Amino acid sequence: MAMRISRYCVLFSAVIILLLNCCESRRSELTVEMKQRIANNNKACDEIYVVREGETLHTISEKCGDPFIVEENPHIHDPDDVFPGLVIKINPFTNR
Repeated sequence: MAMRISRYCVLFSAVIILLLNCCESRRSELTVEMKQRIANNNKACDEIYVVREGETLHTISEKCGDPFIVEENPHIHDPDDVFPGLVIKINPFTNR
């Protein structure tokens, strides 16, 4: 009886160790994925930017670091009239 209980304890311990290792590797995968997303969000925008669905001049300005998008793009007559496919010039403020 004691031998059977000790086998179950060893088996239970092995299962717990395997589960903890699986969870830890998944956590590190998520951490790597989050770091990649942050790095992608911090990339500077190209000088020529094509507006995507759901974007506004405000979100593009924040994303690209250019607070003067309207001033640099005289073809934008109404800042609220931005549509997907619109091509705009971007000059990140940090490069000025």
